[in-house]
Formats: sequence, C-alpha cells, structure tokens
Amino acid sequence: MVDTLTQEARSTLMSRVRQKDTSPEVRLRKQLHAKGLRYLLHPASLPGRPDLAFPRYRIAVFVHGCFWHGHNCRAGRLPSSNQAYWSEKIAANQVRDARKIAELRGLGWRVAVVWECETKGSNLVRTISTMVEIIRDGASPEISHPSV
Repeated sequence: MVDTLTQEARSTLMSRVRQKDTSPEVRLRKQLHAKGLRYLLHPASLPGRPDLAFPRYRIAVFVHGCFWHGHNCRAGRLPSSNQAYWSEKIAANQVRDARKIAELRGLGWRVAVVWECETKGSNLVRTISTMVEIIRDGASPEISHPSV
C-alpha cells in the first residue's frame, strides 16, 4: 500500500509522537510514586536517558512502546504497508536499546524494561507489584510478564 501522505505531512505527523511523558510512562510513574518510591525523570547523565532512574537503588527503568520497540504482543505487530521500512526501523531501535542497556550495566546499574501493554488494565497492578519488588528488594529485573 502506498503512503497517502506527502513526505512533509508524514514528517509532521511523526514528529508529534511523544518521547517523554507518554501515557504508559505516566501511569507507571504515578503508581510507583504512590508506593513511596522517588525517582529522577530522564536523567541526561545516564546512557539512553532512562524514563525513570532510582539512584538510591541504582536501577534504571525504560518504558517501551510495544510498536516502536518491537514487543511480541498484539500492539507490537508491523503495519501491513511499508513493512521493509518498519522492520528496519524497529530493528535499529532494538539494537540501540541493547547498546544503552549494556552501557548502563557497565556503569553498575540494574535495568528494567516495562512494556506499554504491561501498563494497561489489570496488568498494571501486577507490573507495579513486580517493579516494587525489583526496586526495593533487589529482585532480578529480568522478570517479564506474558504478552497480552
């Protein structure tokens, strides 16, 4: 399928996609703050500028959009048009994510990734419980929830 927008219109539309303060990020932040956890937002001093950083616990949290970072869930599916472009774009995002996570770990930080689908509906309760355990109790941030 051919893109129905001009290159300039597509660029304008894509520039409106938020990188900070997204709905999934805000949902997670509000719940963690309500649990008494305090964090820094997008600290420029850390590689990849994680969405949340808990210096006291040395843990960085990224809140990834399922589509943009290629999550294996319903929301992470590629669109039917221009699949070559999107698969290349998402693969590049995944390579960058892995590089930034490795840099953070090299600096002695633990890293957790929360997917957009894990912040919706009843999944949010489970995600918050898991995140509190990871942050406060030092549980492994490798815990992940099944895809929605």
